[in-house]
Amino acid sequence: MADSLYASESTVSYPLHISGITVNFNKPKTNIESAELRIGKLHSPITREAGNRSLQRKFSPPMVLSQGDTFSLHIQSTKWLGMKTKHRDITFNPDDVFRAYSASERREYTKIHGKINIVIDLSGSATTEQAEQSVSPGQSLELRPTTFELFRECPRFRILVIGKTGVGKSSVINHAFGVENTISSHYKPGEVSIDHEFISPENDKFVLHDSKGFEPGDEDNLKIVEDFIDRRRNMLTPEHQLHAIWLCFEIPRAGGRLLETGTEDFLKLKSSGKLGDVPVIVVLTKYDMLIGRIERNLDETSANGLNDKAIKEVVKNKAEAELQNTCIGPLKQFAGPDIPYVTISTDYKQTLVHLIEITESRVGRYSAPEAAVMTSIAQRVHPGLKIKASIEVGKKRYWKALGSCPMFQNRSMWDCLRVLHIDIVDVWNFRDPHKYLHSQEFRTMMMNMVDKIEVGPAINPTRTMAFGLSMVGTIAGIVSALSGPAAPIVVPIAVGAVLAVWAYDVYQISHAVLQRFMAYIIHLTLVLQTLYLVSESQELTRRAIKLAVKCYVDSPMSGEANTRIQDYDDQLTIADRMDSDALDKIVEVMQFYSIDEAQMSKLREKPHVDLPDEPWS
Repeated sequence: MADSLYASESTVSYPLHISGITVNFNKPKTNIESAELRIGKLHSPITREAGNRSLQRKFSPPMVLSQGDTFSLHIQSTKWLGMKTKHRDITFNPDDVFRAYSASERREYTKIHGKINIVIDLSGSATTEQAEQSVSPGQSLELRPTTFELFRECPRFRILVIGKTGVGKSSVINHAFGVENTISSHYKPGEVSIDHEFISPENDKFVLHDSKGFEPGDEDNLKIVEDFIDRRRNMLTPEHQLHAIWLCFEIPRAGGRLLETGTEDFLKLKSSGKLGDVPVIVVLTKYDMLIGRIERNLDETSANGLNDKAIKEVVKNKAEAELQNTCIGPLKQFAGPDIPYVTISTDYKQTLVHLIEITESRVGRYSAPEAAVMTSIAQRVHPGLKIKASIEVGKKRYWKALGSCPMFQNRSMWDCLRVLHIDIVDVWNFRDPHKYLHSQEFRTMMMNMVDKIEVGPAINPTRTMAFGLSMVGTIAGIVSALSGPAAPIVVPIAVGAVLAVWAYDVYQISHAVLQRFMAYIIHLTLVLQTLYLVSESQELTRRAIKLAVKCYVDSPMSGEANTRIQDYDDQLTIADRMDSDALDKIVEVMQFYSIDEAQMSKLREKPHVDLPDEPWS
């Protein structure tokens, strides 16, 4: 039986009432004649008074929005003195609307679509509002996950990708964010406006804007892109601001030209400051084709007497030299020193890791802190950034006062750990349409893990990071054993076991409670890191989750992590420092056991195994 995902927010069980709508637009050449707000099969017209550039209507009685309803605004507009009529539909995500209602004191939802600003007035049912009003000051109906506040401020990482057709934009996006066909094949080049928001159902934590690049003789697109960036940077909230731009080029052959005139002008605008602070990263695609071309043309004298590793180094050096001549030199001439570049090949996963690292760093430098965290949440190639984002989210509220949290008073340990669990799982952002990671079965497994994992041997303080290779070996061994007939995976922590007795205890300030919180946070994070390594951005199954748990519990990592927590607790004597020291220890252990790219590369050599779904037990 699955728990509700957010008892206090996005799974609100009551319908919302839409009490009004205002549509403001500022596009002189376009005249919006009429609009309809559509919820399911119910259509309510919205008219505009003469001389007024906005449409507004109050609904009495209110329109009712329930979860599962389709929700959109249909607009009819004219251009060029009424000679051209255009119809468009602006869709709303009901989950975003429910989230806005739960979080906003003003009870409204705002959506910006191009130059159209839409404000929807919301209210809950009478029963819900009475219940909310009966809550005393300082008290909340439910503990609220920190990610809920984060997603309210900035629900998605917003990126503009610029590049000609065929340069590999779709491939880069799909691999970086772990999705398929984000830029739909149904759209022809140039058919969709730059304002169109591509949101993948497989990963709704990023929103993509697509531009066709700067073709020779097409001066209009440079103006379109410049105008789009200008509008987005003047928006007040991180939700609607543009967070990053990937400017994509295919690496040309030796002697080929990288930059067209329009691209040069765009880079000049950026380096001059006219495009503001939004980070621009140049993405040089199809690096694998450059490597292949150099390998094919490598003369025998260059490779004579060299082993395979040395030949690869020669090829890499020749590739770097060609990149300097054909790409980096021209870029520096027009871009200046503050526009970084990355060479990309989806066959070389580490290049995608590098792209995401640079993007997250630049977004963190120039955008709101929420946008940097959302960059890490949206991407699906860099587990280290997931751990970093988990730490940032944890520090905002619960982790900094685990031993003395006033919000946990009079709550059961099960309820307290629920919000910690949701925060961590939300950051990892797996493809989990069945919500297995939020299920009662998985939560029970994790709570029992806190008691079941044995403390490992004493830690050698001079030991290096060799544990990562031991984890790789553990996973590779188990995966190899699974390559035969698909027998159910048996995990050491029984899924159907009775929930640990202490889960029903009321939270209290004690060393035992603090130790359990620390163990839960660390074990859950490292299990999800293991799950990332075995799931390879595929849709999650219970078999994949059980495999991750088994790999983690069977590896030395789990026992060593417990040892570090136990050693910390044995040394803890000053109550006043308990919370800050606990936070520091959590961060230390999580960062120490974060698996880096070199270890991930070793793991990619394991045989691929299908992980079909199976029962928990």
